[in-house]
Amino acid sequence: MHYDCPMRGTCARQVSFDVVDGKVVNIHFLNGCHGNTQGVAALADGMEKDEIIRRLRGIKCGMRPTSCPDQFAQRLEEIG
Repeated sequence: MHYDCPMRGTCARQVSFDVVDGKVVNIHFLNGCHGNTQGVAALADGMEKDEIIRRLRGIKCGMRPTSCPDQFAQRLEEIG
């Protein structure tokens, strides 16, 4: 299933991805720190959804209470 999810409180505005057999693939961030979001997408591609949540949930960006990885994890939690 394909998802286009808004990001909150980050430079990236949206994260798009597919979930196939419990694995997250085809991850793309709209805007944000290009190198960082590309790195997160490449590392998470093909991982189980719950493992991505476990690894990325709670990461902060500087003094902000969230980050692109944290927002990605939160969107994954929301889709169930």
